[in-house]
Amino acid sequence: MTMPRFGVNYVPRQGWFHSWLEPDLNATRRDLEAIAALGLDHVRIFPFWPVLQPNRTLIRPRALSDVRGVVEAAGEMGLDASVDVIQGHMSSFDFLPAWLTSWHATNMFTDAGALRAQAELTRALHEAVADLPNYVGLTLGNEVNQFSGDPHPAPMRATPEEAETWIRTLLQAVPEDGRGLRLHAEYDAVWYLDEHPFEPAHASRLGDVTAIHSWIFNGTAQRYGALSAESVRHAEYLTELSRAFATDPARPVWLQEIGAPLNCLEPGEEPEFCQRAVQHLADSTALWGVTWWCSHDVDRSLADFPELEYSLGLFDAEGRVKPLGRAFAEVAEDVRQRQHPPPERSEAVVVPVDAQDVPLRRADLAPGGSVFTAWMDLASAGKRPTVVTSTTAASAQDLASRGITAQHHAEGVGESAYSAVSDAEALAAGAR
Repeated sequence: MTMPRFGVNYVPRQGWFHSWLEPDLNATRRDLEAIAALGLDHVRIFPFWPVLQPNRTLIRPRALSDVRGVVEAAGEMGLDASVDVIQGHMSSFDFLPAWLTSWHATNMFTDAGALRAQAELTRALHEAVADLPNYVGLTLGNEVNQFSGDPHPAPMRATPEEAETWIRTLLQAVPEDGRGLRLHAEYDAVWYLDEHPFEPAHASRLGDVTAIHSWIFNGTAQRYGALSAESVRHAEYLTELSRAFATDPARPVWLQEIGAPLNCLEPGEEPEFCQRAVQHLADSTALWGVTWWCSHDVDRSLADFPELEYSLGLFDAEGRVKPLGRAFAEVAEDVRQRQHPPPERSEAVVVPVDAQDVPLRRADLAPGGSVFTAWMDLASAGKRPTVVTSTTAASAQDLASRGITAQHHAEGVGESAYSAVSDAEALAAGAR
């Protein structure tokens, strides 16, 4: 029986991600030692794109060496490390290289030169760390799909075909050498936002595992309450939803981000949310691992972040373990101690899709939508539902391969409560 992995997205305590400009490996080791002491087994790291590739044809050797140094430092503490490469956005700030913006403005998804440059960086970053024994793999970037359309204020628009070409081009730049996973990760517009160019089939079929990011500030908490069943089961639902679009029923799902945001939760509710959410999530047979967002609170000496960003860490800005950190460590250990894997799920809610397996209405999958509601109603009734597409539902062979013996069709269309922005009022005010 393979137990899921438990780790954290590493936010440096000293200097936030700006520390990539001048890494202090002693400070990094201090942070990583504390993370390892919680009993976690991996970190996900985020070198900024302009630091790695300040010119379209310049990849800085020193920057690659710095990434290798952080991965090595993680290994010294007994932690595995996953690396994100095209790191253009973080915590409401964009970090794009100058050769993509203003006077040189072009489209990272569709411009041939930009695509070649990103592929070269992806290849170079993999090669810089792939021989290290604690290297987990490479993610193309953190929620890069947010650049591809609304609500981004200056989107680089792409069609679904262009989005797929971007993903495939960068994935193929990483040699299939067996040295680490190759994957990409989108925020939840891929599942919930109609007309979004990144589609569920992209997320669930391209790369080695499916990556999902589960946040309840997407309308779930606002509609149902932050500690409601719908909120604490959102990550579980998203895991099962992602499986519907995978052609391989056994494809692993990696929850790369989940957090306890205080723009939804009341102070003190974070540990309960964490433990309930992870316990539900661990009831999925597909779960590869959980990577909590994030390791350390943003220090309040840094200006202009949305308020919730200052409180998301397992550790505070002084490096002290918070109750949330202890709760995550405890629930991780509880899951590891389980003697038997969860059984497969035999009941499924059906998602209507077109001939290309695109949902007819992604809003139906979102919080408040008919598919979301049907799944949550079954879960609240004590069932263990999963999700299948209407294509799968029409094939007895495909249903049998997934162990599905009962189907449920959502009634009506529901009313989506989905929001693609975590803190719309704060962002509109300049996050001040």
